[in-house]
Amino acid sequence: MKMIITRAADTLLRGGVIAYPTEGVFGLGCLPTKIQALIRLLEIKRRDPAKGLILLASGTAQLDAWIDLPDGETIPSSDPQHPITWIAPASSAVPAIITGNHTGLAVRVTTNRIAARICDAVGSPIVSTSANFAGRPIARNRYVLRRKFDSLVDYIVPGDCGPASGPSEIRDLITGNTIRQHST
Repeated sequence: MKMIITRAADTLLRGGVIAYPTEGVFGLGCLPTKIQALIRLLEIKRRDPAKGLILLASGTAQLDAWIDLPDGETIPSSDPQHPITWIAPASSAVPAIITGNHTGLAVRVTTNRIAARICDAVGSPIVSTSANFAGRPIARNRYVLRRKFDSLVDYIVPGDCGPASGPSEIRDLITGNTIRQHST
């Protein structure tokens, strides 16, 4: 496992794009500080940049420079079987390519062991967007992931998604409103 995490981290630090397991689906990601990688990721996914991207972290401390929480607010922990992505006020330093047309930033503290170890190895949150082409079904197994993305990304991290059964729920941290229900 250590070699897998090291290879994923090296790929990210060199400005690469990886595919990796998250709580419920495979994700595509890069470092949020690597603008060329962000552009490439959006091109691979065929995603409209206006939609914004999620930052996935191993702990809340990794998100401190990216979000500007009101006093007393924290990013709540997720239940591993029901991950929640929170829309939090974005720091003024977050590039528009990450927030899209939004003032908030989508963030999640992952409960997936592999994704968390990748974040720890690079000392940063990583971009997380589902492994699919915009508007198409999400890759939920390694075989589909490899068939669709092997030639498009720099490294496919071996491992399984889990324990959730689909994409995370998305909620607004300040209002508590649900933007997207947990899906299976």
